[in-house]
Amino acid sequence: MSEKACSNCHFLTREHTCPKCKSRSLSEDYGGLVVLFDVENSAIAKAMDAKDKGRYVLKVR
Repeated sequence: MSEKACSNCHFLTREHTCPKCKSRSLSEDYGGLVVLFDVENSAIAKAMDAKDKGRYVLKVR
């Protein structure tokens, strides 16, 4: 099973529904992987508006 990126929050998952925002709008076409460990002190997490640690993508097509 391939990983899919959520079109809303850009979280990377293998599920059919996004576990973060519960959206069913997922895409296998994405670019740029970001792994967030410390979202409190991360400038990238703040720019992406990410609240939880995990694997995110920069662009979802």
